Amino acid sequence: MRGSTTAFGQLIAGSGDDIPVSTPRGPAREAAERELSDPRYHQHDPNPIQRALNWFWERVGELLDTASGTTPGGWIGLLAIAAFVLLLVIALRMRLGAVRRTPTTGGTLFTDTPRTAAEHRSAAEAHATATRWSQAVQDRMRAIVLALEERALLTPGPGRTAGEAANEAGLVLPAHADRLRTAARTFDDVTYGGRTGTQREYALLSTLDTDLQQAKPQLDNTPTGSRG
Repeated sequence: MRGSTTAFGQLIAGSGDDIPVSTPRGPAREAAERELSDPRYHQHDPNPIQRALNWFWERVGELLDTASGTTPGGWIGLLAIAAFVLLLVIALRMRLGAVRRTPTTGGTLFTDTPRTAAEHRSAAEAHATATRWSQAVQDRMRAIVLALEERALLTPGPGRTAGEAANEAGLVLPAHADRLRTAARTFDDVTYGGRTGTQREYALLSTLDTDLQQAKPQLDNTPTGSRG
């Protein structure tokens, strides 16, 4: 009887060694997630911006690797192509000159301390003598508009654009309306469009200025608010 009891005990002990103790998957996963969520494990993680930058540079690296793999000569060939493109851009820049901005008609005509028409006319002549045609064109256009204001054919307007002045003046001086609009466009192109004025353009504005000083206005067409 004693032998049977001993044998049974040995059987139970052996069974305990052979049968593995397992934890259900659900609770085990939850326990692992709770442990890994501890801030101690994430103290040195990159911030969101750094992760985004890392992702960006990884994509750039992959793109360059792909380009170098498909370009004859690998990286050397890729660098040669990049150098060629850079030289081409420099050559085009030198050939075409500075990129011009799109002309605008939104800038005001006068930007400094107001002067008389005679003062602007004198400044324009000085610029022309020094072959500074852009400045000469600007001052001559200002002289034209100020002369019309001094004759009370235009109401003084510090914020007026060259185009607005030309349109208003064209109503009282219709015979010169087209030339006034051309002069305004020239002023805008030179002042706000990045284009250099020319001697011919200055000559045209000078002739217009002289003609306007002798022109007879049609006062029936005077804009509202103008004196005359």
